[in-house]
Amino acid sequence: MTTDTPSAVSGDGDVKTVPSLRFSVITVTYNAENVLGRTLESVASQTWPDVEHIIIDGASTDRTLAIVQQYIKDNRLGETSHDIVLQSEPDGGLYDAMNKGLLKAGGHYVVFINAGDCLHDPDTLWNIVKRVKETEGDELPAVVYGDTDITDGEGNFLFRRAHRPPERLTWRSFRKGMLVCHQAFYARADIARELPYDLNYRHSADVDWCIRIMKEAEKRDLPLVNTRLTLADYMREGQSTVHHRASLGERFAVMRCHYGMPTTIVMHLWFIFRAVWRKIRPGR
Repeated sequence: MTTDTPSAVSGDGDVKTVPSLRFSVITVTYNAENVLGRTLESVASQTWPDVEHIIIDGASTDRTLAIVQQYIKDNRLGETSHDIVLQSEPDGGLYDAMNKGLLKAGGHYVVFINAGDCLHDPDTLWNIVKRVKETEGDELPAVVYGDTDITDGEGNFLFRRAHRPPERLTWRSFRKGMLVCHQAFYARADIARELPYDLNYRHSADVDWCIRIMKEAEKRDLPLVNTRLTLADYMREGQSTVHHRASLGERFAVMRCHYGMPTTIVMHLWFIFRAVWRKIRPGR
């Protein structure tokens, strides 16, 4: 199995006998000392061993880099033997940093778990491998996806994300909104590297990126696999929350680009009606 042209995981018996899948977990940080620790711990605690953790830091001025250096030291001394890559330099924003991470990704799958977000539990990556093992076909699925829990700034569970992953995901699914959270969207790294984030979008390039990945999957006739598991814990105070209004405007532009103006207008009218209805009839 190679990282450039991966073939499907196969084999009988326990998952431990399956040829290894390598995961590239990319974490973007900037002055994240208050929330980074639990993110690093969620990666360090993974029971699946073949992980590279790529940390792209925007030249933090707080204790972020000291926390990462201690994380690297603990990894060397402990039972975990993940490969950890740290790059710290000024960048052009979140998605520029993510593109830097993509260029370094050497695994079969890439996922973005940014500072404050977490892999849901220690068996998250292990469970993804088991699900991929069950998939028929000669090639690895283009995308493996799942559900997301929302947490507060302290990492405490708040609620299950309102948008739920569809049983059968396609690029057309996102007409109804971003049904799969970015942190629960595992893309094949060889495809992802060919489709970097569009830096013309400052707040919603992740939506555009996911749609383009899924379009490429359809072009190559590759499956998108639902794990039916919670894969990520997403901190509610993220960039799209802080810049909510600008994010909504960009999402309209993304949808117009991929689905056309008539469909985008109709769907946004539906979004408005749904939001008003929920205020009028809470709990329904």
